[in-house]
Amino acid sequence: MQYRSPTWSAVLAWRIEVAPGAAKELRRLAPAEARRITLFLSSRLASMKDPRSIGQALKGTRPAPLWRYRVGDYRIICHIEDEVMLILALRVGHRKEVYRGL
Repeated sequence: MQYRSPTWSAVLAWRIEVAPGAAKELRRLAPAEARRITLFLSSRLASMKDPRSIGQALKGTRPAPLWRYRVGDYRIICHIEDEVMLILALRVGHRKEVYRGL
Protein backbone atom coordinates (compact mmCIF):
# COMPACT_ATOMS: atom_id res chain seq x y z
CA MET A 1 0.00 0.00 0.00
CA GLN A 2 1.30 3.40 -0.96
CA TYR A 3 1.07 6.27 1.50
CA ARG A 4 -0.08 9.63 0.19
CA SER A 5 0.27 12.87 2.02
CA PRO A 6 -3.03 14.67 2.68
CA THR A 7 -1.73 17.63 0.64
CA TRP A 8 -0.60 15.68 -2.39
CA SER A 9 -3.48 16.97 -4.52
CA ALA A 10 -3.21 20.60 -3.54
CA VAL A 11 -3.18 21.74 -7.16
CA LEU A 12 -5.45 24.74 -7.45
CA ALA A 13 -8.31 24.18 -9.85
CA TRP A 14 -9.54 27.78 -9.86
CA ARG A 15 -7.55 30.98 -10.13
CA ILE A 16 -8.47 33.55 -7.48
CA GLU A 17 -8.21 37.28 -8.18
CA VAL A 18 -9.12 40.11 -5.87
CA ALA A 19 -10.48 43.33 -7.37
CA PRO A 20 -8.76 46.56 -6.23
CA GLY A 21 -11.80 47.62 -4.20
CA ALA A 22 -11.95 44.26 -2.44
CA ALA A 23 -8.22 44.40 -1.73
CA LYS A 24 -8.70 47.80 -0.10
CA GLU A 25 -11.58 46.44 2.00
CA LEU A 26 -9.44 43.44 2.98
CA ARG A 27 -6.58 45.71 4.14
CA ARG A 28 -9.01 47.57 6.42
CA LEU A 29 -9.93 44.41 8.34
CA ALA A 30 -8.18 43.15 11.44
CA PRO A 31 -5.13 41.06 10.49
CA ALA A 32 -6.63 37.85 11.90
CA GLU A 33 -9.85 38.27 9.91
CA ALA A 34 -7.99 39.18 6.72
CA ARG A 35 -5.79 36.10 7.11
CA ARG A 36 -8.84 33.90 7.69
CA ILE A 37 -10.53 35.22 4.53
CA THR A 38 -7.44 34.86 2.33
CA LEU A 39 -6.89 31.35 3.66
CA PHE A 40 -10.49 30.49 2.77
CA LEU A 41 -10.03 31.83 -0.76
CA SER A 42 -6.67 30.20 -1.43
CA SER A 43 -7.06 26.83 0.22
CA ARG A 44 -10.73 25.97 0.35
CA LEU A 45 -12.36 27.76 -2.56
CA ALA A 46 -9.57 27.52 -5.13
CA SER A 47 -9.23 23.75 -4.77
CA MET A 48 -12.92 22.91 -5.27
CA LYS A 49 -14.31 21.32 -8.41
CA ASP A 50 -17.46 23.43 -8.19
CA PRO A 51 -17.10 26.58 -6.08
CA ARG A 52 -20.85 27.15 -6.29
CA SER A 53 -21.47 24.16 -4.03
CA ILE A 54 -20.47 26.08 -0.89
CA GLY A 55 -21.72 29.52 -1.90
CA GLN A 56 -25.09 31.08 -2.53
CA ALA A 57 -26.19 33.05 -5.56
CA LEU A 58 -27.24 36.62 -4.86
CA LYS A 59 -30.77 37.37 -5.98
CA GLY A 60 -31.39 40.19 -8.43
CA THR A 61 -27.88 40.49 -9.87
CA ARG A 62 -28.04 40.53 -13.64
CA PRO A 63 -26.78 39.68 -16.24
CA ALA A 64 -24.55 37.18 -14.43
CA PRO A 65 -25.31 36.19 -10.84
CA LEU A 66 -22.86 37.09 -8.13
CA TRP A 67 -21.98 34.54 -5.48
CA ARG A 68 -21.50 35.06 -1.77
CA TYR A 69 -19.32 33.08 0.57
CA ARG A 70 -19.58 33.18 4.33
CA VAL A 71 -16.49 33.34 6.53
CA GLY A 72 -17.66 33.93 10.09
CA ASP A 73 -19.37 37.33 10.25
CA TYR A 74 -17.77 38.37 6.96
CA ARG A 75 -18.94 37.87 3.39
CA ILE A 76 -17.04 37.63 0.13
CA ILE A 77 -18.95 38.67 -2.99
CA CYS A 78 -17.55 36.98 -6.10
CA HIS A 79 -18.10 36.66 -9.81
CA ILE A 80 -17.31 33.23 -11.27
CA GLU A 81 -16.06 32.85 -14.86
CA ASP A 82 -16.27 29.20 -15.86
CA GLU A 83 -14.55 29.56 -19.25
CA VAL A 84 -11.25 30.62 -17.72
CA MET A 85 -11.76 29.02 -14.28
CA LEU A 86 -11.54 32.35 -12.48
CA ILE A 87 -13.12 33.50 -9.24
CA LEU A 88 -13.02 37.28 -8.93
CA ALA A 89 -13.59 38.63 -5.43
CA LEU A 90 -15.44 41.93 -5.85
CA ARG A 91 -16.32 42.88 -2.27
CA VAL A 92 -15.19 41.78 1.18
CA GLY A 93 -16.82 43.04 4.33
CA HIS A 94 -18.93 42.54 7.40
CA ARG A 95 -22.30 40.94 6.71
CA LYS A 96 -24.08 44.09 7.85
CA GLU A 97 -22.35 46.34 5.30
CA VAL A 98 -21.14 44.29 2.34
CA TYR A 99 -24.43 44.27 0.42
CA ARG A 100 -24.86 48.04 0.37
CA GLY A 101 -24.44 49.51 -3.08
CA LEU A 102 -24.63 46.27 -5.05
